[in-house]
Amino acid sequence: MSQQGLYLRVKYTDNSYDYIVGTVLGELIREHKIKRFYRYSEGRWVTVGVDPIRGRGGLYTGPNRRKMT
Repeated sequence: MSQQGLYLRVKYTDNSYDYIVGTVLGELIREHKIKRFYRYSEGRWVTVGVDPIRGRGGLYTGPNRRKMT
């Protein structure tokens, strides 16, 4: 892992695991290359196509993390 930035743990569709740079997560999801990724903020695995994912529509039911002004 030589690149700088946020790394995410992912499980690919072939059931192998890896760490990826967070900026490529959306691309891998669109290309149907990953089954799951670990969402550190919730301390759990997120399953693509089952759990809410940012930018994929649906209603987000988690805590509001936006700063109120």
